[in-house]
Amino acid sequence: MRVLGFPGSLRRNSYNRKLLQAAAYLFPKGVVFEFWTGIGDLPAYNEDVDRAEPPATVVRLRHDIATADALLFATPEYNSSVPGGLKNALDWASRPYPTNVLRRKPVAVIGASTGFFGAVWAQAELRKILSACGARVLDRQLPVERASHAFAPGGSLADPELTAALAEIVRDLVRIPVQTSCAAEASKAIACVRSPPRPAEGTRKRSQSVSTG
Repeated sequence: MRVLGFPGSLRRNSYNRKLLQAAAYLFPKGVVFEFWTGIGDLPAYNEDVDRAEPPATVVRLRHDIATADALLFATPEYNSSVPGGLKNALDWASRPYPTNVLRRKPVAVIGASTGFFGAVWAQAELRKILSACGARVLDRQLPVERASHAFAPGGSLADPELTAALAEIVRDLVRIPVQTSCAAEASKAIACVRSPPRPAEGTRKRSQSVSTG
């Protein structure tokens, strides 16, 4: 399984990048967690540019999201909402809307801020945006407040309760694709029970001759 992490802040040493790094240690074995760091390279969304040959960075964004099994976003709060760069990336990823790469994609949202609210509003806004794009959004949040004091020297969260909450979000996120796969297999099994295989042509003829004789 491959999970793609998106830090909402462009700052190299941002707290939300650190939050994703803390999450990286909590994924179970067999899960590959990668950062997507090209948000700052994306041009502002322009439908005139989004034609037959969109910019290379946009192609890479859409490809990387499409091939990932799940996404994890960590967002700060800018002016009580989502950073413009992150919103712009989602605008690119959400087109073309009917078949966009976010549709049915399992995603989770966490966030950190230097204030006392832990980017709560930004997380709510981001979950709303992702839901509008058709993603399968985990209905949980992780507000990490006073982010300048929230991390231990090794990079983990200093608060054990926050670490446990982050571990639960990571666990639930990676279980969504598994649950989806199991549900699909169960649906196939039910369909097979409801619709038994049709007999061969010769068998049907012999059955008809017996019933009418």
